[in-house]
Amino acid sequence: MDNQTDEKQEQGFPQLIVTEDMRSYIYDMAKWANFLAIVGFFVSALLILTAMGMSAAMTANPELGKLMGPMGGLGASIFGIMFFIQAVIVFVPSLLLVQYAGKAKKGVLYGNQESLSDAFSRLKTLFRFWGILTIVIIFFYVLAIASGILLGAR
Repeated sequence: MDNQTDEKQEQGFPQLIVTEDMRSYIYDMAKWANFLAIVGFFVSALLILTAMGMSAAMTANPELGKLMGPMGGLGASIFGIMFFIQAVIVFVPSLLLVQYAGKAKKGVLYGNQESLSDAFSRLKTLFRFWGILTIVIIFFYVLAIASGILLGAR
């Protein structure tokens, strides 16, 4: 690894220097990431409890599904699966945030380059996750709009 760094410096590539201000910013970001991760874990747990509770309640009392309007017609198991999927969607970024926070703090506090590199790798994965999720949501919106136009034209 040092050979690559030496070669890049010899070829005129600038070396990246992390200033004290940047270290402070990264440390503050890690603290906020940790807070957001904890909130995300809490919300994820609530969604899982809601999935189990609503599924059990809808199974025990079929009249509850009728009170929910069109969503109640999906059935207890589909309703539970939808909440479980939402819980996973909240859990994954929370996990990546807590991993980022731990590695970023370690990297900044101890000057550990490998930990800081791993922290930014987790952050990259977090942004990739949100980007893919955004593309999927846009796809479903376009699909819903197109089907609404095509079915509405009949």
